Parts: sequence; structure tokens; C-alpha cells
Amino acid sequence: MPRNIKKQSKMAGLPPGTLIHIGEKNPGKTKITLLTYDQDHYEKKILNTIQECFIYKDTPQIKWINIDGLQDVGLIQQLDEHFGIHPLVLEDILNTGQRPKIENFENYLFIVLKMIYLSPQGNDIVSEQVSLIVGQNICISFQEKEGDVFDPVRKRLEENKGRIRKLGVDYLAYALLDAIVDNYYVVLEKFAEDMEILDETLMNGSEITTARKIHKLKRVMIDLRKQIWPLREIIGSLQRGESKLIKKTTVLYLRDIYDHIIQVMDNIDTSRDMLSGMHDVYLSSISNKMNEIMKTLTIFAAIFIPLTFVAGIYGMNFEFMPELKWRWGYLAVLGLMSGIGVGLIVYFKKKKWF
Repeated sequence: MPRNIKKQSKMAGLPPGTLIHIGEKNPGKTKITLLTYDQDHYEKKILNTIQECFIYKDTPQIKWINIDGLQDVGLIQQLDEHFGIHPLVLEDILNTGQRPKIENFENYLFIVLKMIYLSPQGNDIVSEQVSLIVGQNICISFQEKEGDVFDPVRKRLEENKGRIRKLGVDYLAYALLDAIVDNYYVVLEKFAEDMEILDETLMNGSEITTARKIHKLKRVMIDLRKQIWPLREIIGSLQRGESKLIKKTTVLYLRDIYDHIIQVMDNIDTSRDMLSGMHDVYLSSISNKMNEIMKTLTIFAAIFIPLTFVAGIYGMNFEFMPELKWRWGYLAVLGLMSGIGVGLIVYFKKKKWF
């Protein structure tokens, strides 16, 4: 997961709308993919420059422009000139530390949310900001780097499956949002597996690495909740029909996303409670282990205290101690000390103290 707080010092003192990329620097050239489609036609192009998509601006077909990589600030700036995107929106796109939100402009919607998915190896969680511009017959998506969860949407468009090519750009935006939210379940299932393994480890014995794993999972859960919780506000705003770009037929599908977000949040809250319980179990196991150690040491101390007392008496240098000159005194004292030790062990066993 990324750092919770990204460095914002670059923006200090600059006027609003200044375009500076704040986020992870990714090597390589920005990738621009253009998909144009309607009910009967579909075309996919990989563009070399952003200017190549400007000629499609006023065509009746639905256009999906996907931009992978935000390091080319000049490319992003050209969108203001040709698509009329507000400079403050472009600033938010380049600042990848944005809180998920939705803004309703006259001719387009601006949506920011977090796309969370597993790395190709399946061990790490990748989180990146996705920004969507939804206009009349056009959707522009901005990603921090190449690689996303939109392949099922692309496949449905290419194979003309379902109703995605029969409906408008608002349904395309819904499909992208739905793909992101559905992938949250994949991430949470991976967390559930890790938590089961961690729970078994706790039952078999606690180690210092267990506490670190619990702390790591708790921190990631906090990050997930922080990134997913605002989606309720975004989908709720789209459901209320505050934008003329969202048709009533699409509102029904948005309700399904809203239900999924509620389920995801419930799973996250449940996982957080379970991790808190596991942390308590870990502390209890450590405390119990310490108590067992102290109990063992106390039993040994209780056995040797009377023996030390006897040894201390006969270690005194008084002249008139009859036992010192008794032939069997040494053996008698050893027998007494052995008898005391054995007697205490039998007593502790009877009391089930060990």
C-alpha cells in the first residue's frame, strides 16, 4: 500500500490550477488508448500523441480515452484546450493523493477514486488513483501506471457482450466503477486467507513476528477503509440524478454498486474487529507465557528457600553447635533438606500448581 500522506510541499505558494505531478514517478512513455464504439461498430487504437484523439471529439460514437501514466504534464495540459476541462480538475488529476470524490460541472462529471488490486505475483496490494471525466459521449480515464482491472469491460466491448454497447457513456462509467468495486472483494479474500493463517499461528504459539503481521494488516485495513468509505458519497450522488449525464436506466445499476460498497465496508469492519481480537489474544498469550515462566521460577524459589534457610543456620560460625561434632550430622542435614524438597514438590503436585 502507498504512504498515507504524500508530499504536498511542491504546491506551497503556487497559484490554483498549477499543474505539477505529485505521486510515484513511473519510467516510460505515457500510453494513450482510444476505444470508439456504438451498437454495430468497435475500434481500438493505441495513439502516439494526444492530438490524434481530438478529431473524434464531435463524432456520435462513444469514446473511451484511457491514459496510463501522469508524468507528462504537457500532455495533460492539452486536454484543457481541446476538451474544456477546468485547470483545477487537471490539478486534482495530477495530485494522486486526492480523497475519492465527485464534482458536477456543466458539461461533464469529474470522479476520483482508488483502484486497489493484487500485484501480478499475488503477494502485494497495489493502490492507485483513477480519475474519470464523463462527458457527452466521451469518457476519459487517467491512471498512474499501466495495468488495471478493466480487462473484463474491454472484453465485453470487443465481443459485444451484454448491454454495454447498446447503452450510453453513463453505462460505461458505471461498468468502470463496478469493475473497481468488484475487485475489492478479490483483495479482501486475500486478506481473509492471510488472517486465517495468522489465526492458526496464534493458536500454535505466539512469536514476535506475529505482532508485526497483525500490526501490518491493521494498518492496511485502515488504509482500505479510508479509500473505500467515500465511494458511498460518490455513488449516492450519482443515484440522486444530480447530473443530466446519468440516465434513469443507469441509476438502477448504480444501486447495485452501492450495495456492494456497503458489503465491502461491512467486511472491512469485521476484519478490523477480528484483527483487534487477534491482537488481544496475542497480548494474552504473551502474558500467559510470562505468568507460566514466573510460576515456574516461583516454585523453584519456594523449594530452595527452606533449603537455603537450613544451610544458612549451619553455616553460622558459633562455637557451641552440637550437630557440628555429631558423626552423622552432615548426612542428617542432607536428609532433612532432601525431605523438605521432596515434600514441597509432592505438595505442589497435589495442589496442581505444576
